[in-house]
Amino acid sequence: MYQRAVIHMDLDSFFVSVERLRNKDLVGKPLIIGGSSQRGVVASCSYEARRFGVHSAMPVKMAKYLCPDAIFIRGDMDAYSTHSHLVNEVIAEDAPLYEKASIDEFYIDISGMDRYFGCFLWGKELRQKVIRETGLPISFGLAVNKMVSKVGTGEAKPNGSIQIANGREVEFLHPLSIRKLPGVGKKTAVQLNFMGVRKIGMLSQVPPALLKAEFGKNGLKLWEKANGIDNSPVEPYTEQKSMSAEKTFESDTLDISQIKRLLAKMTGELAFELRSIGKMTACVTVKIRYADFNTFTRQKKIPLTSSDIKLSEYAGELFDALYTRRQLIRLIGVKFSHMVAGAQQLSLFEDHSKEVKLLNQMDLIRKKFGKTAVQRANWVG
Repeated sequence: MYQRAVIHMDLDSFFVSVERLRNKDLVGKPLIIGGSSQRGVVASCSYEARRFGVHSAMPVKMAKYLCPDAIFIRGDMDAYSTHSHLVNEVIAEDAPLYEKASIDEFYIDISGMDRYFGCFLWGKELRQKVIRETGLPISFGLAVNKMVSKVGTGEAKPNGSIQIANGREVEFLHPLSIRKLPGVGKKTAVQLNFMGVRKIGMLSQVPPALLKAEFGKNGLKLWEKANGIDNSPVEPYTEQKSMSAEKTFESDTLDISQIKRLLAKMTGELAFELRSIGKMTACVTVKIRYADFNTFTRQKKIPLTSSDIKLSEYAGELFDALYTRRQLIRLIGVKFSHMVAGAQQLSLFEDHSKEVKLLNQMDLIRKKFGKTAVQRANWVG
């Protein structure tokens, strides 16, 4: 029986690297990608900017204060999606089984390859191929499972590689900060710090029952991660291209206010699904079917986003442009297409930090109590 071998590959400061490919003058300079307004948020930043304390999700206003000499770029998701696809093609050509986890990271299962070719050597050659054919820096970690390999990649950055040998997972993890564990955010880290837990090694020694009492089911997951346990498989990569929703009215209607509320509600619920799977859309389509069964659609290409406010605005504009016959309506529908994976859930370069926080809280409520647990005022009559 061969040992599992999983590689996690992550493009280094991906958005920054793409911008530097497009403009060599940006190399070596502090660079911040994000919303152009004072209320925008940082989507990505170069290592030169990070030295000043800048980090992703930080308000742009704070980033400008910390690093006033930085170059600010609004960002181009179409360009980033194109380059992500190029990397995907290189990996797909060589990898026996891979999973695209986001726009800039991949898991590759090469279990059994040591029979024919060293796994770490194979990974290093694939990494060099990605760099050579795309011009983008990329790091990777090799370990017995996805979680440990992902932590390894973080330690290998920037532009490096690391192998965590079988049986050395705990030795590797335990000296590291708990913030290095996937899924341990600021709030969880604060709770653990109150418990006196700051290192992964300390977390591994906390009784699972105590962690469950403090964090629920997630507490047991924390204990497993701290001990290097992760049995999740590398899922074969398939790209969902679109998602849609439609509603046939019980009786044909001319109540435009009701129709627009329903359209906004369907769009918002689809946007929640979009964020739940970590994707964004670049095209919105609205469909109208009249009482005589004649059906019309209209679509609009948009900047990549998963914000329900923006998507509802686009859907509303499309409805206004499409509804010209002034006849009874039988069915209304909305569709998202041109979808891409993205680590960030919202429109990275337009959304305001307050809206991001609001949507995150709404999504947490929906995930716990159902997607209809909280709704926007314009969804109901």
